Amino acid sequence: MGLCGIDEAGRGPIAGDLVIAGCILTGEVLGLNDSKKLSEKKRELLFEKIILNSSYHVVKFSALEIDENGISKCLASGLQEIMKNLDAREYLFDGNTTFGVDGLNTMVKADGKIAEVSAASIIAKVTHDRDILIEAKKYPEYQFQKHKGYGTKLHVEMIKKYGYCAIHRRSYRLKALEATLFDEP
Repeated sequence: MGLCGIDEAGRGPIAGDLVIAGCILTGEVLGLNDSKKLSEKKRELLFEKIILNSSYHVVKFSALEIDENGISKCLASGLQEIMKNLDAREYLFDGNTTFGVDGLNTMVKADGKIAEVSAASIIAKVTHDRDILIEAKKYPEYQFQKHKGYGTKLHVEMIKKYGYCAIHRRSYRLKALEATLFDEP
């Protein structure tokens, strides 16, 4: 097997899953780029092409797992699971740290430079966003479809109004919320 590109989506949001994807391309997919530089429509189209032209593995960690274990431990565990499930000659993770995982290479902005990492970026982002849209239907008052779980002004206002729900990461501290919510049990 060739190169396995790895990327994540959902490291920064205050709600929703952390999604880590590994991808080995088995066919050509044109138009790949960093998922953040593509429109939602383009990501969705590329996602379907990537799935048909790759071997891939996706790992998810819930808000509760992130709160209990920390984001770094979840990332390390996810990276190890991908490496265990995808047989490649090289594993390349977008960023500058391996989170202590042996046999893993890193490259800053690899998601915009290396096709396999771009593909993993798209798989992770589309998976994350599809999942958060499902949660938006369960918790309509938070309007997750608008902010995808990130700590936007709207999201902070909704938390102030309704408190946390099951998919919020309680270990993530926001100064805008400290006075109102962190005193709750």
